[in-house]
Amino acid sequence: MKKISPKVFTERLLKEYAGEICHLDWDKNRPWTLLFAVILSAQCTDKRVNMVTPHLFREFPDLESYVARPVEEIQSIIRSTGFFRSKAKALKGSAEKMLLEFKGQVPDTMEGLTSLPGVARKTANVILWNIYEKNEGFVVDTHVGRIARRTGLTNEKNPIKVEKDLMKQLPRNHWGEMSHMLVQFGRDTCKAPVPNCSECFFNDICPQKGVTRSR
Repeated sequence: MKKISPKVFTERLLKEYAGEICHLDWDKNRPWTLLFAVILSAQCTDKRVNMVTPHLFREFPDLESYVARPVEEIQSIIRSTGFFRSKAKALKGSAEKMLLEFKGQVPDTMEGLTSLPGVARKTANVILWNIYEKNEGFVVDTHVGRIARRTGLTNEKNPIKVEKDLMKQLPRNHWGEMSHMLVQFGRDTCKAPVPNCSECFFNDICPQKGVTRSR
């Protein structure tokens, strides 16, 4: 059976997707906009979130505005992202907690971030890398998990267990950027349910675990 070594996996991915960045639009002068965009991206496409956030960030330009205004106003803007009631509550709650406990700043630790409403480990990993360039963990979404299993880097389905396997095998200094690369690779080539294996740059070494049909 074909086998991909973590070293070759890393080398090829970095070569093919050099320069890949976060797919969510945000304002670097207002780092909290990335945090809120990631919260909105739960069970929603990045494309949809990027359609919603320009309006949201115009109407609610600072953390204070989320606290001062009714949650229903947030809900009306983010409705199309799904689960809008719980997401609006998370945005309002996170804004309030950052103002009260973090001097209006996005926390720069895993502990601080996961203390915010609506923020779990995956979200925290996105924030730590993109805002603070800290590689505390590996972001595992549906694309990353699928690719990791097909390439044989893990047999796990639980995202936390997949993350642990990837962290053991892949170089820490590339965790953040590789997570973005794998998301795009999953969209471009290693798709669900039918991957485009014939044009994949891993084709000669990928074991294609779990793949029953491909192009």
